[in-house]
Amino acid sequence: MMKIIPLLLGTFMFFCCKAQDNTIKLRTNSTNNTLLWEISGKQLAAPSYLFGTFHLICKADIPLGEQLKTALQSAKEIYMELDMDDPATIMGGMRLMNMKGDSTLKSLYKESDYKRVETFFNDSLHTPLDMFQHMKPFFLEALLYPKMLPCKTMSGVEEELLKLAKENKKEIHGLETMAFQASVFDSIPYTEQAQELLKTIDSLPSYRKYFETMVKVYKNQQLDKMLELFSNSDFGMEDNQDILLDKRNKNWVVQLNTIMKNESVFIAVGAGHLVGEMGLIALLRKEGYTVRPIEN
Repeated sequence: MMKIIPLLLGTFMFFCCKAQDNTIKLRTNSTNNTLLWEISGKQLAAPSYLFGTFHLICKADIPLGEQLKTALQSAKEIYMELDMDDPATIMGGMRLMNMKGDSTLKSLYKESDYKRVETFFNDSLHTPLDMFQHMKPFFLEALLYPKMLPCKTMSGVEEELLKLAKENKKEIHGLETMAFQASVFDSIPYTEQAQELLKTIDSLPSYRKYFETMVKVYKNQQLDKMLELFSNSDFGMEDNQDILLDKRNKNWVVQLNTIMKNESVFIAVGAGHLVGEMGLIALLRKEGYTVRPIEN
């Protein structure tokens, strides 16, 4: 389940033009193999754009094509999952990464299992586990991602989009608050999160192969294959899909109905939110919008 988190959240990684031309014409992608989509119709004053991100990836693999840059430049504002250029978001996020109450990581495991996690952090990450006793186990998984990438220069897609936004003097907004995102992870039992972390550590070679496949699918912008990966019985997320994806997607569409009405916006959220019957592409089409694949 946790292997899809990089596609869902860009939480902890780290545009005005002289005249906004909202009549730009971008080339359609005929195969649907793209992370960039144009939203039009339903009496929108101008098209808006939807882009799928990835939490952590080799910097050279980040798919920011010229059409994406044109779409971003033409939009009046940028919407991400969080307002990631607000320092308060980052500072608040550090606090909200901790478990509620008196829960500690050590209390979530039997002694032998905790020892395996502790040994991995000491030997492979060179980090004492005592530093993270109160952190939600799901967030600890993020520390493992660099171990699964074949490069030394890594970045979050959101981080690169923020650079483009600042270059183009675009205002950043968030579809959610840090407190809400933290509550999403609080709704999944900490014991379940702890077992997922242990499972990842115990089966790291298998997870590394799965992660490599996910990165390849993202890099090639193959949304249909991305959906197949989510359905994987060993690494998928079916048990918590409603919490991590579906409900949030529906909430975002309600917001976007208002946000997109009078101005063009660029929406960048985890690529996992785009796919499937409850994904943003399908939900926006059900609302009556035309959602067109754009070459990227």
